[in-house]
Amino acid sequence: MSNSPAPDILDFERFMAAVDLSQTEICRALYHANPQTIRIKKERVAVRNLARVIDATLRLANRRGFAAMSMRALCREAGLSMGGLYAMIQNKDDLVGLIQSHGFMLTRQILGDFTHGITEPLARLDAAVTSHLFLTEAMRPWFYFSYMEARHLPAAHRADAVAIERETEDLFHDIIIDGIHAGQFAPVDARLTASMTKAMLQDWYLKRGKYRAQNTSVSRYGAHLRALLRAHLGVEIPDQATDR
Repeated sequence: MSNSPAPDILDFERFMAAVDLSQTEICRALYHANPQTIRIKKERVAVRNLARVIDATLRLANRRGFAAMSMRALCREAGLSMGGLYAMIQNKDDLVGLIQSHGFMLTRQILGDFTHGITEPLARLDAAVTSHLFLTEAMRPWFYFSYMEARHLPAAHRADAVAIERETEDLFHDIIIDGIHAGQFAPVDARLTASMTKAMLQDWYLKRGKYRAQNTSVSRYGAHLRALLRAHLGVEIPDQATDR
C-alpha cells in the first residue's frame, strides 16, 4: 500500500477491490481464541457455522432487536440445529461476545492496514477517516447492531463497545495532534474534533434514509467530510477525490 490514500482509498469501489472482507479469517481467529466456548473440533465446520450464526444474528437483530431474538429463531435463520448452535455458544452473552470481537478485530485490521506507513498527517487522516467510513458501508449491519444494541448489552460488552469507539477517536486525535505539532494543522481542539469526526461517521450508517433521499453516495459523503476537516484544520490542499 502506498503512502498516499489515493486512488484506492478515496473511492469506495476501489476500496472494496483492495480489501478482503471475507469472514473466514476473522472467524478462524475467533475459533482459536474461544476454545472454551466453541466446542466444535473440526475447524472448517466451526468457521463456516460461526459465519452463519453471526450473519443470522445481525439480520434478526436489525429486524426485531437483539433482546427480542430467541435462540430458536436464530437456529432457523442460520439453518442450524439447537445442538449445532449450543456447540458454539451457551447463551446470548456468549453470542454478543463473539459478534463484538468479530467487528472489533476487523475494524482494527482495516484501520491499521490503511494507515500503516503513512507519515504525512493529512494523508494519514484521510486514510483513517475514509477507510473507517467505507468499512461502515461494507459492514453496516454490524456497526448498526453495535451502536443500537450497546445499551442493552451486559456491562462487560458495553464497556468493550465504548472502548473501541474511544480507540478510533484516539487514532483521529493523535493524527490531528501530529499535524498541529508539525505546523500543518491549525491549533484546534484535537479531542473535540476527533469526537465530532466520529459522530459524523456514525451519522452515515445510522441515518441512511436521509442521505439516500439526498442522492448522496458514500464516496461523496467521504469527500465532503474530508473537505470539512480541511477547512476546520486550516488546510488548503485540495482533496484528490471528486465530490460525486
